[in-house]
Amino acid sequence: MVLRKRFGSCWMPTLILAALLFSPAAGQDRIGSRMSPPNRQTANRREPDRYSPAMAAPQQRASSQQRASQPGRPAYRLAERSTVDSRPSANLLAPAADPNEHPLMQTLRWANNGISNIEKISDYSATLVKRERLSGKLGSQEYMFIKVRHRPFSVYLHILAPKDLKGREVIYIEGQNDGKMLAHGTGMQNRVLGTLSLAPDGMIAMRGQRYPLTEIGLLNLTRRLAEVAKEDIKFGECEVKFFKGATINGRSCTCIQVIHPVARRNFRFHKAEIFVDDELDIPLRYASYDWPKQPGGVPPLLEEYTYLKLEINTGLTDADFDTKNPNYNFK
Repeated sequence: MVLRKRFGSCWMPTLILAALLFSPAAGQDRIGSRMSPPNRQTANRREPDRYSPAMAAPQQRASSQQRASQPGRPAYRLAERSTVDSRPSANLLAPAADPNEHPLMQTLRWANNGISNIEKISDYSATLVKRERLSGKLGSQEYMFIKVRHRPFSVYLHILAPKDLKGREVIYIEGQNDGKMLAHGTGMQNRVLGTLSLAPDGMIAMRGQRYPLTEIGLLNLTRRLAEVAKEDIKFGECEVKFFKGATINGRSCTCIQVIHPVARRNFRFHKAEIFVDDELDIPLRYASYDWPKQPGGVPPLLEEYTYLKLEINTGLTDADFDTKNPNYNFK
C-alpha cells in the first residue's frame, strides 16, 4: 500500500497508536487484491479431498447488549432480537441438465439469482466468524457481531473475540463522513485516541485484513463468487460437486464444492466450498484453500467466512449506525 499523504512529525505518535489499535499483528503486510490472487506455483493432479457433509460451524459467543433506558434518550432498537423471515429457495442447486456445459454454469446461475434475492433484503444482523491467511501466515478466528443495511450501504461491527480485539467497534455509511469509517479501540486506546476517522482501504484500516470493510456482507460475497465463476468458466480443469445435508450452526445447507486439480496462473484457489442455506437460499459460509505443497497433502486454508445467527429484514434504522447510540462505546 502506498501512503499518498505526508504526515508531520506531530502526528506520528497517533499514527503508531492507531496502527497498533487496528492490527492483531502489527508486522503483517496488507493483501491488496479484491480476491485471493491467482496462485503461481505448480502442482501435480490429485483426486479431490473426501468431504463430510456433516460440517459443523464453530461455536460462537453471543454478545448481549442492554437497551438504554435513560430519560430523553432516543429509542435505539437492537436488531439481534428480531426473528428470521422465511423466503422460498430458488432451488437452482441441482445437477446441470446439459452435460456439455461448463461445470460451473449451474453455480453461476445460482450466484446471479442469489444477487437478485439478496438485493431485495433491506437489512440483516449476524455473527460473522472469519479467518484469513496474510503473507503466508494463517491468523486466528475472529468473531464479530455485524449489522448491515443495503440502502444506503451501512455497516456496524463489534468484535467479540479474540480477547485482544474484543470490544472494538466500527461504523461505515456509504456517502457519509467523507467516505471514512469511524472506529475505536478499547481501554486506554479508546480513552487516548477516542473515535478515529479512517479510509476503509487505507494503510491503518487494512492492517491485518484481506479486504476493506466496504466489501463485507452477504451481497458483496455473492457478487465476488459470481465474478470469479465468470472468469473460471473461460477455462477447463474444474470439478464441481453438490452435497446435500450439510449443516451450519443447525441450519440445513447445500455445499457447493469447486476444485481446480492443477495449479494455474488464472485460478485463485485449489478448492472452494460454499454453504447455501436451503431455506433462505443465502450463502452462510465460504472457504477457499490453496494447493497442497506436496501431492496428496492437506490443502492449506486461504480464507473462511461463516455467518451465524443470521436475522434478515429486522428494520434497522439510522440509530443502528450512529456513534451516539448509547449501546455503543464510541467517544
